[in-house]
Amino acid sequence: MTSSLSAHWDTAREIRSILLRFVAFAILLANLLLGGSDGAEGTHFLVVVSYLVISIASVATARFLPGLSWLKTVFVALDALLVALILYAHILGGPVTKNHNLTTTSLVVAFILLNHVGLKQDRRLVLVFSGIVLVSWVAMLAITAARHHTADAMSLLAAFFNQDLGLTVSFGFTAFAIYLLARDHDRTRKEALKADKRRLNLSRFFSPLVVADLQEGSSNLDLERRNAAIMFVDLRDFTSFAETAPARELALVLAEYRHLVSGTIFQHGGTVDKFIGDGVMAVFGQPTPTEDDADRALACALDLVDALSDWKNHSMLNGYPALNAGIGLHYGTVVGGVLDSGCHSEFTVIGDAVNVAQRLETLAKSLDAPLVVSSAVMIRLQNPVPSALWIPQSSVPLPGRRLPIDVWYLRREAGLNQAEDNSGYETGGMQTALQRSPFQSSPPASDLRTA
Repeated sequence: MTSSLSAHWDTAREIRSILLRFVAFAILLANLLLGGSDGAEGTHFLVVVSYLVISIASVATARFLPGLSWLKTVFVALDALLVALILYAHILGGPVTKNHNLTTTSLVVAFILLNHVGLKQDRRLVLVFSGIVLVSWVAMLAITAARHHTADAMSLLAAFFNQDLGLTVSFGFTAFAIYLLARDHDRTRKEALKADKRRLNLSRFFSPLVVADLQEGSSNLDLERRNAAIMFVDLRDFTSFAETAPARELALVLAEYRHLVSGTIFQHGGTVDKFIGDGVMAVFGQPTPTEDDADRALACALDLVDALSDWKNHSMLNGYPALNAGIGLHYGTVVGGVLDSGCHSEFTVIGDAVNVAQRLETLAKSLDAPLVVSSAVMIRLQNPVPSALWIPQSSVPLPGRRLPIDVWYLRREAGLNQAEDNSGYETGGMQTALQRSPFQSSPPASDLRTA
């Protein structure tokens, strides 16, 4: 998955490079018109025209062939050869007896094009450009020294180590500094892209506020006991459907289902702890518990009842299987944080409250209910119990637990809806939030005992 941050940087850098190319061209043209080429006007004119052609080709490539990244290296190498051509005109182009000191114009061209390459912020391109220029420059100075020296070695060294060599060293030092800046930028860019990738991965499971905590390395990531609301969502008869469904249809149904459930959970500030096939485990109050965790969790569960009912009917109308869903919701104490298991670390919650929530989801199947909520959730509510056709049931035994638990659930009413009449499929109507009764009072205290 390509990061949007990376694409934005690449686009901005390419636009900046195009603009700087034509700024560099304007400076080269101004230097040519203002003179100072000392007999190398023809060479400078050729350089200006060639640079314009290379710039136009570079723009066309970026526009029509953006995938050919190697062409960027070719254009930079051509720029370096233009600099070498100017150096040749001033160092080796004249007679042997002529003074070969470089002019300001020739130096301006070399440093302007070096800066242009540096602003691409690609250390590889800086190495290509500066390497070609430096090798050409030093080679020309060596040839010039060999042409001017007398018989002894000292005269050869004296001819080589002159003012021009100092300018070469200055160019090399500038190129090295630009290379270091490009390298630091490259490292910073990679770290930012890694952070952006981590954020994108985390955002698949956590709400934006939780993602911020995770990226900042908050102490909330440490394993500790917290109160939280735990929700399990599971599709009914999905295993049977998966055994015979084509792979593409299976992937489509599962993707739609997960997107719907996780999106609703995020809207209510919850966290997707994990996906387990067609099951989803969500947590409200992890990593930071709040007073309204139970309220948000229950509101999320009721919205999911509606959303999954609509999704079921929509799937049936489009020829896909109409799968019922069951939701279990419980509130209690969990141990939450980053659980280190050697090669793999997991941000999760564990504890009895998790087991109870999972068993409530299983209980929803035996009760033929879309939602089963423990009395512990109802007790924890800060606001009145949301209106719905709640059915209380006391002392419900749960597998693996010694003490029974009081629950509240919604009935999945049997019947045919309008979609059934149109399609001929029997789907069974689901009790949804749109059909909730005006029941407003809180459950009786005697019925709300925690396990």
